[in-house]
Amino acid sequence: MSGRESELLHACHLIHGLGVGGAEQVLVDLARCGRQAGLRLSVVSMVDDPNPVQANALRDLGVDVRSLSLRTRWDPRAFRRAAVHLDTLRPDVVHTHMKHADLVGAAIARRRDIPMVSTLHVIEDAPTAVGRVKRRLAAQSRTQVAARVIAVSDAQRRWYVESYPGAADSVVTIPNGASIPPPPDGATRAALRASLGVPASAVLALSVSVMRPEKGLADLLAAAAVLPDDSPLSIALVGDGEERTRLEAIAADPRISSRVRFAGWRSDAAALMHVADLVVHPSHADALPTALVLALGAGVPIVATHTGGIPEIVSADVGVLVPPRNPAQLAAALSELASATDVRQRMGAAARRRFAERFDARSWSRRLASLYHEVLDERTRR
Repeated sequence: MSGRESELLHACHLIHGLGVGGAEQVLVDLARCGRQAGLRLSVVSMVDDPNPVQANALRDLGVDVRSLSLRTRWDPRAFRRAAVHLDTLRPDVVHTHMKHADLVGAAIARRRDIPMVSTLHVIEDAPTAVGRVKRRLAAQSRTQVAARVIAVSDAQRRWYVESYPGAADSVVTIPNGASIPPPPDGATRAALRASLGVPASAVLALSVSVMRPEKGLADLLAAAAVLPDDSPLSIALVGDGEERTRLEAIAADPRISSRVRFAGWRSDAAALMHVADLVVHPSHADALPTALVLALGAGVPIVATHTGGIPEIVSADVGVLVPPRNPAQLAAALSELASATDVRQRMGAAARRRFAERFDARSWSRRLASLYHEVLDERTRR
């Protein structure tokens, strides 16, 4: 290790996997600017993802990426294998993501006397009976071991503290940051739009989301079915997941298929934000969706649902919020914004300002570095 590397604070991030997903993308954004904040990252995933896109992205950024190669996230061999990697890596701080990693990270951090920080990524309002057990075990591990638990939105912090009052003193709100590529030139922009299969003259509404039931994409398709015939709106769905087959079957309806394109998972989702006229996110529950933070950075107005931490991203000057599970109101908001070019332009300018003030990855990485140093200082004073 070079002298410069040894001066950086080393945070090892333990996460369930490194495939497609917002929590995984967050680590890539942190890797892009972490060194500027005095941080060195290593990342240990619990399972090998069949599409390890974020693992590859992290390696391209020079991050030491390792895997426990477990059969499942709950494989008991996780504890021994993770301990071996952490003993080799010797980080200053262990930072865990998602409840599977919280359990393993807490056990090892306690045994090795390494400070632990955990980030919450979801709001679990209605887990199954088994899910409640898993959630409680993870919460107990955080409460007993984690020096800090990071909520990514105030809404998420309220949910967590209401669920686990004993954790209140350790929970802080630090919204995730993001980085976004510069706007493409004219030819690249045209090629990106064409790759989505939408007409050049259309008003493009872009949805970037893992295709799971709670993301509300069936509501978006229902909204597309009742848009006015003369609406210029075309909708591109970027993402993949368990719901895709069902959604494609719904979209076979001619009222929907004429407007909606399934683009699949794309590694250039952040760049696609620059070619959208608006971004739509009809989720039923979300702590702080990365897609909407990227939309702000690209200066794109937003139509989204009023749930979870979304209102902390989407203020009235940057977009429109509608109730979740309400396709009619979603359609009305999309239709109105699609026909109001001047409004979209004003919202786009406000979105860029909001991103710079609250969600830029460079500022976020500095806040994380400050938190790590605070935790280490507390450990020194014990």
